[in-house]
Amino acid sequence: MTMSANASQETAEHSGLLKFYSAMFYACSSFLITMVNKTVLTSFRFPSFMFLGIGQMIVTVVVLYAAKISKTVQFQDFDRSVFLKIFPLPLLYVGNHITGLASTKKLSLPMFTVLRKFTILMTMILEVYVLKKTFPKRLVYSVVTIVFGAIVAASSDLAFDVEGYTFILLNDALTAASGVYTKKKLGTEGLGKYGVLYYNSLIIVIPTLLASAFTGDLHEAVTFEDWVESTFILCFLMSCIMGFVLMYSIVLCSYYNSALTTTVVGAIKNIAVAYIGIFVGGDYLFSWTNFLGLSICMSGGLVYSYLTFNQKSPGSNAKGAQELKIHITQDSTGKYTAN
Repeated sequence: MTMSANASQETAEHSGLLKFYSAMFYACSSFLITMVNKTVLTSFRFPSFMFLGIGQMIVTVVVLYAAKISKTVQFQDFDRSVFLKIFPLPLLYVGNHITGLASTKKLSLPMFTVLRKFTILMTMILEVYVLKKTFPKRLVYSVVTIVFGAIVAASSDLAFDVEGYTFILLNDALTAASGVYTKKKLGTEGLGKYGVLYYNSLIIVIPTLLASAFTGDLHEAVTFEDWVESTFILCFLMSCIMGFVLMYSIVLCSYYNSALTTTVVGAIKNIAVAYIGIFVGGDYLFSWTNFLGLSICMSGGLVYSYLTFNQKSPGSNAKGAQELKIHITQDSTGKYTAN
């Protein structure tokens, strides 16, 4: 009897492709939604980042419910056990949404992407304490380089905004916690990646809508004067749709990779966003110190990404797979031997 190594190799290659494609999907989605959100909140001066987040949640619920009804996707029906299974993801989800949109509005694109680098360090720390993971020193050193570059860039921010910096650091912490707990919850029976997405949005959308109405945020959004502009409506709808796409891509990337890998992919995306933001958007105040910090930060991100994506996973080595080949023979006495 022979156990073929080819099947093992094929599985390893298949999972490797899924990891890569899911990571690229997340990178593209994250890049596009950052640009769209920046257009809605800054270029059009839309006053309500909370209302925009509500729109993204509603689209997520509608799309996934329609997919469930049409049996395109499957996840458990709603019951009381859902709350216990998914907690605390809904709280982290809405906090991540709101602080992310608020910081996008308050900060220039380059500074937004620089300060988002602290998410990598926070994710690494949470994976150590929550998921009990360990990391090689070279990865830790690359993270230190990223954080150092972020500090250098932020130290020369001529458009320093206390509220914006507070929102972005809160967003970093919530993103890290959301990524780690999403990875933890994806294995929960009955939920899966679609159930996590659906119930996250469903549970939190009504409380968020009430909070928006109570604070006057909803009134500002409804009375916004550019609702008659077709260009604004198109951008708003694109942001809502991309909100769903982004959340799906995050869950998909976390499903096939780790929370830390998902964060690394975000750092790769930020390289393009930061440098494009220098020339696009009109709210970046150039300084050499800031530009140097950006470059250090991005260089560390590239090294970190390279080290992370070039780690060999168990079973991916062809020689290791060949060791699975076992011959079982029967001798003249009737006994079985393996060689």
